[in-house]
Amino acid sequence: MFRFFSKISPKKQHIAIIILVFIMAILFETFQQLYYIKRFSLAQNVQFTEVLKSQSYKWLVWVALSAFLIRFTKTKSSQNTNYFSYGIIIIGLVILSVFIISVIQILLSDEAFSWSLLFGEYVTFFAFQKAPIYTLGYIAIAVIMHFYFTNEALQIKVEELSELKKTNANLYKELSKHNDDNTTVLNIKIGNKRKIIPVTDIYWIEADDYCVKVHTNKNTSYTMRSSLKALNDKLSSNFLRVHRKAIVNMDMIKELNFSNTPKLILYNNIEIPVSKSNLKLVKNFIG
Repeated sequence: MFRFFSKISPKKQHIAIIILVFIMAILFETFQQLYYIKRFSLAQNVQFTEVLKSQSYKWLVWVALSAFLIRFTKTKSSQNTNYFSYGIIIIGLVILSVFIISVIQILLSDEAFSWSLLFGEYVTFFAFQKAPIYTLGYIAIAVIMHFYFTNEALQIKVEELSELKKTNANLYKELSKHNDDNTTVLNIKIGNKRKIIPVTDIYWIEADDYCVKVHTNKNTSYTMRSSLKALNDKLSSNFLRVHRKAIVNMDMIKELNFSNTPKLILYNNIEIPVSKSNLKLVKNFIG
């Protein structure tokens, strides 16, 4: 049974729960009334179906009025939960339910209608008999429908975010055909200021413990809190890792010298050694 229940849609699950609550309430009250009748000998030969019939119309009034609570819950589910407003609505519906069934009951009886009789006996009686269980029933409806409408709103939001994610992914894919993710500037903190250096001004970058030194074409160097690997991933393809301690802007090299140990000579005549493991990469770039 539980396996079957889990397979049906959430909307049908909530409807099934409400119907189950409704049926259980009617049966509970029917058995309760039948017990009191037999226990205190209030009537003879009373059948279960007779008591059930007398209870059913009262719960139908309760169900009809619960439509207002469901509509109220739907409008409030997207907002912050206001328990006071829910309490006012539930109390109002309970009072209205008691009044309606009192009017119906006095009209079905042989007694002449009077306001004093209505409020003095019928309303008072049904207020004590029905108000507690009607209140619990409306609370159950409010809780169930609140969770249902809240979940429904969340599902819609998830769908909207999913569509937005898909749209952004497609836009990024289109833009990536014409642009890359490489940085065009380095943002270096110097004291309380920030120095923006265009990557085209950089000759080479040198590892310096946990930092790097950025050497520019203006014969100035700046210390930056980063690693060569992190910068190598951000810089464009003309920046090559030629040594474990050096990244070189290949637009700034004058020649590749193979005397003794391979090295790159920059336009400012700075010599950068090239490791054996990176020599092929440098040759391929130049070639």
